[in-house]
Amino acid sequence: MISQLEYYFSYPFVRYALIVGLLISLCSSLLGVTLVLKRFSFIGDGLSHVAFGAMAIAAVAGITNRMIIILPVTVLSAILILRTGQNTKIRGDASIAMISVGSLAAGYMLMNIFPTSSNISADVCGSLFGSASILTLKESDVLLCLIMAVIVLVVFILFYNKIFSVTFDENFSKATGINSDGYNLMIAIITAIIIVIAMNLVGSLLISALIIFPALSAMRIFKNFRNVIICSAVISVICAGTGIILSILFSTPVGATIVTADIAVFFIFWAISSFTSKSR
Repeated sequence: MISQLEYYFSYPFVRYALIVGLLISLCSSLLGVTLVLKRFSFIGDGLSHVAFGAMAIAAVAGITNRMIIILPVTVLSAILILRTGQNTKIRGDASIAMISVGSLAAGYMLMNIFPTSSNISADVCGSLFGSASILTLKESDVLLCLIMAVIVLVVFILFYNKIFSVTFDENFSKATGINSDGYNLMIAIITAIIIVIAMNLVGSLLISALIIFPALSAMRIFKNFRNVIICSAVISVICAGTGIILSILFSTPVGATIVTADIAVFFIFWAISSFTSKSR
């Protein structure tokens, strides 16, 4: 098995896939803790469906660089979800559901009315559950993910106290002069960018797992915000690396394998938490 891994990792595209997978998982886990604590976990699910709809529009329009359409549409949708979520008539979960389902349905409808290939089912399945395009990454894709990871890390380090305050008590943050709306907007935009880049790794339907499971696993053991973030990042990176390696060795879907690893770790942490709570 070791010799088989050495053979696979002799190819640059396999190394690129591993690096990108680890970087995306790291960024997702950092944002995941804040989103879970703010009860906004499914913003990832909603925005991933928006990205799918935007991808369908780009495909139908014949645009080669689909990121030109997908990224701004997803970022604008993140802002829209944030604004409508503050509306007393349309709560946050309802706005996510509206935008999510509408974008998914519209994207699938467009791909059926204006098919871009003879195998629509394969295209849709690849977009929803991840595709082999993770193994066709270029150096520019790796550089983009590296820049993104650095930006996310710098934001969390520089604005850690502000993010902590906004996460737990927005009213208190506003009372102390913190621009909570601005920080919420920043988090939403970064989340949208990560989701767009992560679509090739796990697909639209599984992106939320990268955000939710590492954070929930860490919360089973740790109660301190900083410890939860660190533990969540470690779990996410380990699960991503393990999932990618197992998918290469056993020819399983990359996204589903990573998510399965995250689920397994969650149950391990849940068992540890249950055992320690009973022994006290």
